[in-house]
Amino acid sequence: MSTQATSKEAGAGLVIPSAGPLEADNLAGILRSAANARAALGQGVGIEVVVQGPGVTLLAANSPAAEAITSVGELQVGILACGNSMRSAGMDNKDLAPGVGAVPAAIAHLTQRQWGGWAYARL
Repeated sequence: MSTQATSKEAGAGLVIPSAGPLEADNLAGILRSAANARAALGQGVGIEVVVQGPGVTLLAANSPAAEAITSVGELQVGILACGNSMRSAGMDNKDLAPGVGAVPAAIAHLTQRQWGGWAYARL
């Protein structure tokens, strides 16, 4: 499943934001929580992790978190990087790890998800 498709899903869902500085271990913990949510909520529920701020660098292809990103992506959990944060970090979409998508602005994406009825879980 592509993260592009995940970002356009309608209906019930869970969005997990991460903002600010982020260490690889913290990102791995957030991704484990997303995997746990997938196991508990089932495949019919959209689940996204949205990273904004300097932590977007951990979503790069050469990141120490690449294995965790791949594992959770296989569970049909969308992983999205904030485009504004990527620009600030000097990143481009081509720098992202396989399976990671991007949204123009994380704050707008989170708002749209909440307006659409998605649950918001800040970890």
